[in-house]
Amino acid sequence: MRNLWIFINRYNAFFLFVIFFTAGIILTVKNNAYQRSVTFNSTNQVVGHAYENLNIFKKYMNLGQVNDSLALENAKLNTALTALKNIDSAKNTVVKDTANHVQYTYLAARVIKNSVTLRNNVITINKGSADGIESGMPVISAGKGVVGHVRDVSAHLATIESLLNKDAKISVSIKSTKEMGSLVWGDRNSDYRKAFIKDISNHFRVKLRDTIVTSGFGSFPPGILVGSISNRGISTGDNFLTIEINLFNDFSTLQYVYVIKDKLAQEQKALESTLPNEQ
Repeated sequence: MRNLWIFINRYNAFFLFVIFFTAGIILTVKNNAYQRSVTFNSTNQVVGHAYENLNIFKKYMNLGQVNDSLALENAKLNTALTALKNIDSAKNTVVKDTANHVQYTYLAARVIKNSVTLRNNVITINKGSADGIESGMPVISAGKGVVGHVRDVSAHLATIESLLNKDAKISVSIKSTKEMGSLVWGDRNSDYRKAFIKDISNHFRVKLRDTIVTSGFGSFPPGILVGSISNRGISTGDNFLTIEINLFNDFSTLQYVYVIKDKLAQEQKALESTLPNEQ
């Protein structure tokens, strides 16, 4: 307390100046219309600017929630679009309830862990068995194509075996010619921006920048984007070529993915399990 009085006594002139200066401003604004108008306008501008910056900050803080809602909405739109694509245009079909006719549904999930520099890269997402996620489900990203397959699942989380994995092998085709091959990664390099397609017949004319999509054989729906051809053919010494492609997905920046649920997957698996094993 003694130190406080010493401080006030030492700077009493400054405190008196502040008090009289403030009182003078208040009296001037109160008793003069022009000064009062200028003060109120300036105050309104400062307050308005402060509120504007506060709203911008609030919007920034809510970006995560906005992105989550947009991802969910995109999943619904992808499901509806798939239903429309699967309608047989040769028949006079009237779809009354799209959800009952679509084979594939899309489940949005947020990436919470990812790697691109390993030999076998794995992605972790914030959805699990409680959300309908099952092992083996294919995973894509919004508009950019194939990501990988669901590997392990817990109640609220799941891991994805990324396309950037030496064991990944996905059936794809060249969009313009329908020629099919197997998509692999890490065979010749570990660049997360590139992959290779094997088993392309060498008598096919392959063009640079041709689009590569999923063939529909396997767990992925047909026509999912994968990449574009960057090297038309690496000879393997036999009747097949290996093609290098630039992947559309930038795996280093993945934030949201879509897990694809195939309504017929279990039925197909059960049916194929009855076939005799090849010797």
